Amino acid sequence: MADFTVKRIDDMEGAYGGAFKRVRAELGVTSFGMAIIDMPPNFEHYPTHDHARDGQEEVFLALRGGGEIEIAGERHPLDGDHAVRVAAGVDRKVLPGPAGIRLLVLGAKPGAVYEPPAGSHLGAPDPVALNN
Repeated sequence: MADFTVKRIDDMEGAYGGAFKRVRAELGVTSFGMAIIDMPPNFEHYPTHDHARDGQEEVFLALRGGGEIEIAGERHPLDGDHAVRVAAGVDRKVLPGPAGIRLLVLGAKPGAVYEPPAGSHLGAPDPVALNN
């Protein structure tokens, strides 16, 4: 019997007010992290962060729209023509352009078995809802 999952992105459970789709959990992916993030035009509140603590590298792919990604203080295009990988200890910040962005983010710790973070499971509390 074939093992697969097909789901419509907009029907997937979301966190952060629905902007962060829990794609990994929805599809049953167990070997790497995976999320789709929808950000409105010129959104400025995506946090600058790194993954030094958990050792995770990330890949960013724009599914629609575009913008830039700031990596270690330098800006690079983030659109349908570019793929971006950022190592664990390097600062990154996504900056959506005037059309906004739908972003696929993949992550894992090189050489390690993937362990999903608690907030990525289906039914996990929405951190935005907890603050209201």
